[in-house]
Amino acid sequence: MASLIKRGGTYYLQWYVGAKIRRRSLRTGVLQIAKEQLRQFESAQHRGLDDSLPTRTPIAEVVTAYVEHIRDVKTPKSAQTDVYYLREAFGPICAALQITSRKVTEKARKRPRKPGQDRRCRQPVIAADCLEMITTADVATFIHAHKRSRGLAPKTANRYREILVRLFNWAEKHRGIRTPGGRNPAAKVERFAEPAPVITYLTISQIKQQLDALAILPHLHVMVACLIYSGLRREELLWLQRQDVDLHTTLPRIQVRAKTVAGKSWQPKTQRNRAVPISQDLMTYLRHYNPPPTSGDWFFPGPHGKRWDSDNFSTDLRTANLNAGLQWTCLHYRHTFGSQLAQRGMSLYQISYFLGNSPEICRRHYATLVAPDRPIDISFMDCRQNVFERNHSVQSQD
Repeated sequence: MASLIKRGGTYYLQWYVGAKIRRRSLRTGVLQIAKEQLRQFESAQHRGLDDSLPTRTPIAEVVTAYVEHIRDVKTPKSAQTDVYYLREAFGPICAALQITSRKVTEKARKRPRKPGQDRRCRQPVIAADCLEMITTADVATFIHAHKRSRGLAPKTANRYREILVRLFNWAEKHRGIRTPGGRNPAAKVERFAEPAPVITYLTISQIKQQLDALAILPHLHVMVACLIYSGLRREELLWLQRQDVDLHTTLPRIQVRAKTVAGKSWQPKTQRNRAVPISQDLMTYLRHYNPPPTSGDWFFPGPHGKRWDSDNFSTDLRTANLNAGLQWTCLHYRHTFGSQLAQRGMSLYQISYFLGNSPEICRRHYATLVAPDRPIDISFMDCRQNVFERNHSVQSQD
């Protein structure tokens, strides 16, 4: 049986463990709050939980440990994306959320940005004395404020919620935090309804138009053909080495696999290796392509003989397409591969393997493109009419 005592304006929780008295400060001088914590404690004692009072952990401490965790278990790019969302949510409250990789241009040095000039610096953040004091209302207010002021898409707004849910779940499991009520405050935030994805892909005639436009740039020409006919992601294409492209076997294929080159490690987005077959269309381009010798043995090296930076590659591709009056990107090429396979009757499970996606994502993107094996009669009106006529004739005979 527990009770409340007050010392110096602060309430304490007092209970017995055997013959010993244990006390814990509730860090409040409000009687109603103290009674609620007493109720939670007695409820937990009844359910067999010995220690149920909320903890008080600094937000910076938890976030720092969580960032170290995700950098260990995720790819560098994926971890950096999560860090970006955490920085937007809490601000640069610790060294782990400070921006350290931004390069200051010469123009920025001559004309530095004035304090308060950055639009995002004025955006609201989640502020609390400790992680346990963050409420569902705090998280919802933060997400809704960003959605209104920045025009965030529902998917992006839900991404903020997802990152915060993961943070609280990890802190509860690995740091032992206990929130009031024992519930994840971010998980109770209502999700935004996401519209169906709009998939843009190239038709057969558009594929020919795209490849013909890049014929004057042989290296870029072969790379775009590889993206269209294999469905590789941009990073997967740029990390290909000579040994990953097998052209001289009975089953030619491209192997997308983890590797370490010059001390730098890389993993596929899903952290799973896979093999993509080389079609006859793609073989037409790769058969006459001879990769130049490079130190990293890259299959598609950059202009300077090194691995092509993904952003620089996209810039060069965009420039070449704009000169030809086209606006297609690597994502359009990837959707083209999946869409063409779906239209030819390949199962969504096989498409998901070749693309390195989950079957659920492929279902959302390409399910409407899969042609059924046989015609399906969905004329429910005719069925109801036949049943009505049959019943009516039986009643007439009676």
